[in-house]
Amino acid sequence: MKFRICGAVPVFLVACLLGSARTLAQNAYITNGDSNSVSVIDTATNTVTATIAAGFSQPFGVAVTSDGSKVYVGNASSPFSVSVIDTATNSVIAAIPVPLSLPPIGVAVTPDGSKVYVTYDVVGSVSVIDTATNTTTTIQVGSNPFGVAVTPNGRDVYVANYGSNTVSVIDTASNAVIATIRVGVLPLGLAVTPDGNRVYVANARSDSVSVIDTATNTVTATVLVGSYPVGVTMTPDGSKVYISNFFSDTVSMISSASNSVAATIPVGVNPEGESMTPDGSRLYIANRSSNSVSAIDTATNTVAGTIPVGDAPIAFGVFIQPPPRFAGTSGKANCYGQSVAALARQYHGLNAAAAALGFTSVGALQNAILAFCGQ
Repeated sequence: MKFRICGAVPVFLVACLLGSARTLAQNAYITNGDSNSVSVIDTATNTVTATIAAGFSQPFGVAVTSDGSKVYVGNASSPFSVSVIDTATNSVIAAIPVPLSLPPIGVAVTPDGSKVYVTYDVVGSVSVIDTATNTTTTIQVGSNPFGVAVTPNGRDVYVANYGSNTVSVIDTASNAVIATIRVGVLPLGLAVTPDGNRVYVANARSDSVSVIDTATNTVTATVLVGSYPVGVTMTPDGSKVYISNFFSDTVSMISSASNSVAATIPVGVNPEGESMTPDGSRLYIANRSSNSVSAIDTATNTVAGTIPVGDAPIAFGVFIQPPPRFAGTSGKANCYGQSVAALARQYHGLNAAAAALGFTSVGALQNAILAFCGQ
């Protein structure tokens, strides 16, 4: 729960709620393909705080909503579906059937949370789930689509088609393919820069990364990395791009200023999925054959910790919760105007609220919100 302070009015009268206490956490949700489970890692302590063991069938792709309240997980074994995790309870609250009875692979959610895009590597199709109704429509793309990513403005979706060595660009307003871009051999993972200007695509059999200019939808650079690159993510400022090299057991760090490899980091065996903490300080890598997750310190580009998880962790997608968003100061870019209840009433006092939300005092809670909202 988060609140704002409105002028000089006593805070306990004007506290405003948005979301749940758990949304202040920045948990990592790791899909364990062979355990049929999801490990929940507290990124503050690098420990597994929960294991969600019901509602999955070879979980593969994963995507956390922008408000951190839900996680969508693609189940790559029959019965094929997309499971929905409620992060407040860390339980599966829905299983959305997918069309064509095919294994879903890549999963991505639009910034407003209204649509989920799901790829199927067996056919050239992408499903679009309407999250309000949990109904689906289908879009034809290239051959064997795998990775999928949405631009920060929610306008376009980029899909890596490993069977045709292309990337399809979908317009989210019309759900029509508006461009097809040829890249390297066997493109798998991809990610859009935070400013939306570029897309980095991991070409597994080319041992390279293609850089796409989103203004022209053309490849402007190709960067050689390790063996069989799969996962792609980057720091919030877009200055560093990290690539997991499945057969090299390494992560390549590309400097986006020069589009060259600036560091190579040894990790576990067969690194695949990867995701960044919201502040960009740590990168988490799922090591599929080590049954572990490597936590990389991005300041030093070294492994700061190794976390045991379930069997065959994949975590292909954006699996870390976003930063908290505080309710309501009008005109403030980092704040949102919906006020739904009194924080003090919810927690039976502000001291209890501060403790529940992880702050040392009421003053610390107030200061965090003031700083976040730019007052």
